[in-house]
Amino acid sequence: MPRSPSFLLTCVIALVLAGCDRQSAEPAQPQEEQAAQNEGGLTGTLDRSFAGQALPTTQLVDPSGATLAMADLKGKPALVNLWATWCVPCVTEMPMLNDLAGELGDSVRVVTVSQDMKGAEVVEPFFAQRKLANLPKWIDAKNDLPFAYGGGSALPLTVLYGADGKEIWRVMGGFDWSSAEARELVAEATAGKG
Repeated sequence: MPRSPSFLLTCVIALVLAGCDRQSAEPAQPQEEQAAQNEGGLTGTLDRSFAGQALPTTQLVDPSGATLAMADLKGKPALVNLWATWCVPCVTEMPMLNDLAGELGDSVRVVTVSQDMKGAEVVEPFFAQRKLANLPKWIDAKNDLPFAYGGGSALPLTVLYGADGKEIWRVMGGFDWSSAEARELVAEATAGKG
């Protein structure tokens, strides 16, 4: 039985209002603490449940037309980051990834892969404006990677691979790549764990 648009709108409004009615006995989290946790959207979580999965077979392209088969990353540890120019936590972590890539040098390859539909048109100005000289401008032109990583993965998504091409861990969401914790996690790829 079809419902009128006004009935559906009333149901949606009721559901939204019901979600706002907080009846919990727990006190709300202090705003300062919550703001610190959410600064720049860096609330990513570490997930080791995909450990051992092989690199995807996706083909990447850069603004000059050069290509990279993801499977060709095998042979050296790689930190693969899926990002987009419109993603706030992605934008926040890119300078930290740039610094990390400079620090890691050849020990771990940092591979940033844009998921922007406009490709080089938005990626090149983004890199130029932020002076991200240590990061590559790879583009997933067909947006295959989010599906290769489990279907519609949220951005940013960062995956560490060992030299054997097998996943060690992934971080879902923005992460503080300038932290000591980040360096310890990335070192797993060169410590014989990958």
